[in-house]
Amino acid sequence: MRGELLVVGEGENPPRDWDASVLLADQARSQRNATPWRAEAIRLLRDEWPGPGRLVVFTGSPPLTDYRGDTAHAYADVVIRRTSGNGPTPGEAWTAGHDSGRIVIDLLPSGDASSYETTAGAVTAALAHLGAGARRTGAERQVPLAIWGTGGFQRWYAAQRATGNTMLAARPVWSFRVGAERRLLFYWALHVAVHVAAEDRVKSNEVVISRPDIAVVVLYAQGARAALDDVAIVLVREYRAAASSPGAYVHELPGGSGTRPDDPRSLAIRELHEETGLLLDPGRLRAHGSRQLVASMSCHHAHLYSAEITAAELDLIRSLAGTSYGIEADTERTWPEVTTFRRIRTEGLVDWATLGLVAQALTDRFAARAEVTRTAPDDEGSCRG
Repeated sequence: MRGELLVVGEGENPPRDWDASVLLADQARSQRNATPWRAEAIRLLRDEWPGPGRLVVFTGSPPLTDYRGDTAHAYADVVIRRTSGNGPTPGEAWTAGHDSGRIVIDLLPSGDASSYETTAGAVTAALAHLGAGARRTGAERQVPLAIWGTGGFQRWYAAQRATGNTMLAARPVWSFRVGAERRLLFYWALHVAVHVAAEDRVKSNEVVISRPDIAVVVLYAQGARAALDDVAIVLVREYRAAASSPGAYVHELPGGSGTRPDDPRSLAIRELHEETGLLLDPGRLRAHGSRQLVASMSCHHAHLYSAEITAAELDLIRSLAGTSYGIEADTERTWPEVTTFRRIRTEGLVDWATLGLVAQALTDRFAARAEVTRTAPDDEGSCRG
């Protein structure tokens, strides 16, 4: 079934819902009357949009009646921008305008070296990013597909709707891309206005930030009767640009996120190996669930695992002091270290979130052992006749 295409011109009201949207724009106002390329783009989009939903093509700025927004750019998933030839080249298009979370494709007026130097090439690139789109209505239309399709946004939005809250506006304020040609959206920030149903008021002064979920592992070793404070814990030391701790390094749990669609347990095993050199059987990991790390700011989750390692494995990690791991191509360099829960708790080695993760894993483990001890049969009593 072919999809529907609607063109929205200057001053026209956009439809209430759609699956994908494209803005056809000129870099300079002096070019705004040079419309032949737009007519060609509309024809190509109409012919090639696979559907089955609705594609809206903006050729000007509609009158926005939503809570916030000022141009058609506030509605566009993809912007095809005809430049004067003095703007960014096609190879630079991925760094121009991407802080909005929207795809920006530059169309040069002449030349044939790049596919983006033809209207057909630009349309093909746009449709590749749009895919089949996703149905959005009302303020949802202001959330670009690149953000809409992330697990972080969908989980946050589902939680809002489940409580009866209504999103009134959504303005992308920042995004950060990684990978080949920076096509993978890694971080994003969305300024939202939400009607809070339980309080019958609008909250509009906060930003929702997210990134891919992470999986982390608490590796620990303890003697037969070791107290909680004496349990050995494996951390990794790594330079982080945001660190304000002494030395500008952070001590954190082995773990992280990835660009592949791994399940959390497989991700944890892979990240553990990358950052410590230790390769564990996935069956050794104990799952402790997932939670937000900084619920007042970011909606991404940490999936927490733990594993008790042997004395030999602990000695191996200790012997690696001064050896770095990580993925150099990602500018990642980690240094495995062994410490104790006492030092973590009393010397400020880790941030509050990491302290909570370690405490959760250890208390779960100690509680499980205490339960086994409590329910174990009394050897002396079991022999009584």
